[in-house]
Amino acid sequence: MVRRRLERHELTWLIVGLAASAALFAFALLAGLVIEGNTRALDTRILIALRDPTDLSRPRGPAWIEFALLDLTALGGSTVLTLVVLAIVGFLLLQARYRTAIVIAATATGGELLNQAMKFLFMRARPTAVPRLRDVVSSSFPSGHAMESAIIYLTLGAMLMRATERRITKAYCLIVAVTLTLLVGASRVYLGVHYPTDVVGGWIFGFAWASVCWLVEQRYDRETGVASEREKSGEANAPRP
Repeated sequence: MVRRRLERHELTWLIVGLAASAALFAFALLAGLVIEGNTRALDTRILIALRDPTDLSRPRGPAWIEFALLDLTALGGSTVLTLVVLAIVGFLLLQARYRTAIVIAATATGGELLNQAMKFLFMRARPTAVPRLRDVVSSSFPSGHAMESAIIYLTLGAMLMRATERRITKAYCLIVAVTLTLLVGASRVYLGVHYPTDVVGGWIFGFAWASVCWLVEQRYDRETGVASEREKSGEANAPRP
């Protein structure tokens, strides 16, 4: 039984590792195309297609879609994600799961630092083909909202999936995490503050970073004591007779 469980874990590590490697390779290819300017024409066509052809300052669709996406885009902003991470870390600390809290905090902090470093490295200008519906100050590639929402929501989704045994619940956690990530990224294109390739690049790298952090946490689960922490937390919170 134990051997079978170890084999399943090793297979999972292999699959996630291969997926992370493939994502990093895809990101490198996309970044090369962006640097060469090969994606600009397609990016611009998509941005213009989302606007009223008679007035590019007005997005297609009813007005409520714009208001909804303005709210949704905030879910990938630094302020909201910082509050989410702090809330989760605080909960884990109260549950005496200190090392797990450190893993979550390190994943989020590392992702933010990597995003800023890549923005400085690529220095891609923001879209000018259509008026922006939200103020922005940083460079464009990769999208910080797309990347950081992928990192945070996918990491939290994976954490919740490990906390349940039912497959339907695991699927629900995964679907919610992916849906939030996709909505945040799509909102950035709809609002005209990012090229589609900025968002795709953010999603890809965010997935890769979240996968790498998950692999590190899994690989050193026993050594760091995360598993024993989880058991200890369960014992500490169990009802007393």
